[in-house]
Amino acid sequence: MQGLEKILLIDDDQQHRHDLSVILQFVGIDHVAMATCELNNAIWGQNWAGCLFGTIESTSLRNDVLNTLKKHHHIPVVSLLSDVEKLAELPNYVGNVIRPVNYFQLIDALRHCQEFVGEYPVNIPQLGRKNTLFRSMVGSSARISEVRHLMEQVAPTDANVLILGESGTGKEVVARNIHYHSHREGPFVPVNCGAIPPDLLESELFGHEKGAFTGAVTTRKGRFELANGGTLFLDEIGDMPMPMQVKLLRVLQERCFERVGGSEIIEVDVRIVAATHQDLGAMIVEKLFREDLYYRLNVFPITMPSLCDRKQDIPLLLQELLTRMEAEGANRIHLTPRAIASLMEHSWSGNVRELANLVERLLILYPGQIVDVNHLPIQYRYINLPHFEPEPIGLSVEQQERQALAEMFKSVQEDDHTNLLTDLPAEGVNLKEMLADVEVDMIKQALEAQSSIVARAADMLGMRRTTLVEKMRKYGLNKEDIR
Repeated sequence: MQGLEKILLIDDDQQHRHDLSVILQFVGIDHVAMATCELNNAIWGQNWAGCLFGTIESTSLRNDVLNTLKKHHHIPVVSLLSDVEKLAELPNYVGNVIRPVNYFQLIDALRHCQEFVGEYPVNIPQLGRKNTLFRSMVGSSARISEVRHLMEQVAPTDANVLILGESGTGKEVVARNIHYHSHREGPFVPVNCGAIPPDLLESELFGHEKGAFTGAVTTRKGRFELANGGTLFLDEIGDMPMPMQVKLLRVLQERCFERVGGSEIIEVDVRIVAATHQDLGAMIVEKLFREDLYYRLNVFPITMPSLCDRKQDIPLLLQELLTRMEAEGANRIHLTPRAIASLMEHSWSGNVRELANLVERLLILYPGQIVDVNHLPIQYRYINLPHFEPEPIGLSVEQQERQALAEMFKSVQEDDHTNLLTDLPAEGVNLKEMLADVEVDMIKQALEAQSSIVARAADMLGMRRTTLVEKMRKYGLNKEDIR
């Protein structure tokens, strides 16, 4: 049972509490045993790997503890009582152990706790940050740490910055961080060069005078003027047409320009941060981008890594996205460790933007719920595991056999092609041997029908996979022996 954190034992019966504590101590399970009068909010705030729920004499206290366990539904609960009706209603109930507790029952119970905890969302540690806006630059990988270092180095300067990287990697986030940590008092003004028609881009950047063209009914300032004293972010600079590149180069060289239709020279103090997902070097070779402009912009390059190159940052990114959307009014969801592991296997062609869209979709579909692998859209499922179901771990072997036989005969009776013995012969029968023969025969038939796949054979027999495995071990059946 290595890997479990502390187990919380709650029992108001001092003798019961002492006896079970001795057993837990003997098998090396770290635990805390206490009566209900010792419970407080600080106790529930700890990271428990399981709760053993024992005798509570007071009905009101019992209900209080049940409500608390329902609230803290990340703690798996194992009952030590014969009456588990109320406990079975808890979403975190995993089974019961019958007194007197023995070693095998206890180990089985703790195994169920481990299985439950393995599905439940983990608390992702927050990344320590030195300032407020760097909260958007989430990650602890070497690649993103290098980006943060470069941002810190260039932010206090006036150097032009060229941000390279795939779409959705967070290039505008970097640009905003650079401006925020600079000494510039002017605004941050973004403009997407690929979203503005070429014939309107000049007016958008430099402004126009009244009457400069049809529809210019008033004088309008351009983005350069609006960004005076601050930062102008030219996103998708690779989509800028060639004629506009020439005009932009002149502004970068002279630090002045004229509005469209005007003759007045306007001087500006603007820092340029440009970004593109395209290969500007290849575009220069193809005569699609000016080489002199490239070197004007590429004073300080920063390359944003794709999400597939820093998959270890995905848990922190998920935490950040969930926190941000929760602040906007969404009901927080809880991702299980294996759901996060499955997301870390995805290629993320859309990078962080794709991840953010997925989180928003999950918040809409499963508000306030636990999201496991099977809740993810099919393209994000890289782990195929069955959903956890609590088992009656406190049943004796005989009780489990009776239950399995009842389920098996029920399924057999529903098969029109099977005839069972209905009349007892006068000489009598050895019922135990007969039932064993029938059971072995049914198991063999199920395994043969399902190509020796135990899980499918168990479904066919109406029993759990673990029960079928135990019966195969009992009768000495191997999958290889089935023909």
